Amino acid sequence: MAIFSSLSRQQKEAVGLLQIGTFLEYFDLMLYVHMAVLLNELFFPKTDPHTASLIAAFAFCSTYVLRPVGALLFGWVGDNIGRKPTVVITTIMMAVSCIVMANLPTYAQIGISSAWIITICRIMQGLSAMGEVIGAEIYLTEAIPLPHRYPVVSAIRIVDDLGSVFAIAVASFVTLAGMNWRIAFWIGACIAVVGSIARVRLRETPEFIAAKQKKIRRSGPAEKVEPRTAVAYFLMHCGYPIFFFFSFIFCASILKNKFGYSAEQIIHQNLIIALVALASDVVYTMLSKYIFPLKILTVKVYCAFVLSLLLPFLLNSIEDPVYLLIVQCFVIFFALGGMPGSAVFLVNFPVLKRFKSATFLYAAAYAVMSTINSFGLIYLVEFFGNYGLYVITIPTCIGFYWSINHFKKLHNQNQPQFQTPLSTHPNEIKLNETKLA
Repeated sequence: MAIFSSLSRQQKEAVGLLQIGTFLEYFDLMLYVHMAVLLNELFFPKTDPHTASLIAAFAFCSTYVLRPVGALLFGWVGDNIGRKPTVVITTIMMAVSCIVMANLPTYAQIGISSAWIITICRIMQGLSAMGEVIGAEIYLTEAIPLPHRYPVVSAIRIVDDLGSVFAIAVASFVTLAGMNWRIAFWIGACIAVVGSIARVRLRETPEFIAAKQKKIRRSGPAEKVEPRTAVAYFLMHCGYPIFFFFSFIFCASILKNKFGYSAEQIIHQNLIIALVALASDVVYTMLSKYIFPLKILTVKVYCAFVLSLLLPFLLNSIEDPVYLLIVQCFVIFFALGGMPGSAVFLVNFPVLKRFKSATFLYAAAYAVMSTINSFGLIYLVEFFGNYGLYVITIPTCIGFYWSINHFKKLHNQNQPQFQTPLSTHPNEIKLNETKLA
């Protein structure tokens, strides 16, 4: 992209190292998610379909429920010690968990201990990922100037989806080729070790260093996070878990129970969905180069709301897995989430409370929504059919819309002259910023 050519050598190195690390982290994190239909049968006891769904939900949910704890831990490290140590530590944690999972005996070999150990590893991966993507976004938000900041920060989401795609591709290749599934996790462990080594080269962000020096020179009350902003950031991240869960987990159950798909076939279909998710991130990142990110998110929430209203009717009428695939593609393409507006949201948090605030709220949103999706959706659909989806999707869309409007107001208050209409060229934006400075 032309944007990266305008960055300094140090900025390019930071972007490269963070993108490599994020790719490696999400390859490891998503490897289990997309092999769950196979691995849950190896590490958990065999049960009836309903109980199996609860076990799968538990394995999925365990990645997210303790993320707020990781957010507080890594948030403290990020705001008091630095952004760099945080992203290095998280990559090492991911490597360790992958090594354990690659060597873990199955349920048939050691019984229920395998289920507990695999769950602990998933929790470690969840904690690790917590400091990863938000840490990378914060680092680049502080290191990259406007107007290049929006697409550069958004590119982090491209890279984590790319890691997910490679995870599914490896899972698909290993299962279809009849190879030992442990090979995939050994690949993940090696990749995480490489990421840990690479990130040692990172330098601390100038904005964090300046804020720490300012804090040392001054005494007085610390800056506070505005409550409405915290709520808006929380609601902003409640959307993606439901759309992700629907596309990859909920629909996997339909494919297995209604259409008789094997684990290998489900993994292959998930690969297609992951490619669509990757393509959507590329599109939104490119658009953020020309269109203000909150305008893009406004269009997304309109599309997501309409799609949410149609979902139960579409699912009730689907008799062919190909049509379900089409629905999955639309859902993941318009999935609600912070991307490409992350850089807009993060600057509204005080620098020395930014890491803890952003990571904790992000983690809390994923923990709450993943729990609701994993367990609540099972019973909602059981009692209300596919119309039970409304109980989660509609309030999520409404909360997302309110959040966008809140951040629009903050943006207009803080930078009243810095507007980015559809016709504004990036060079004009840069000129406006120079006048503001």
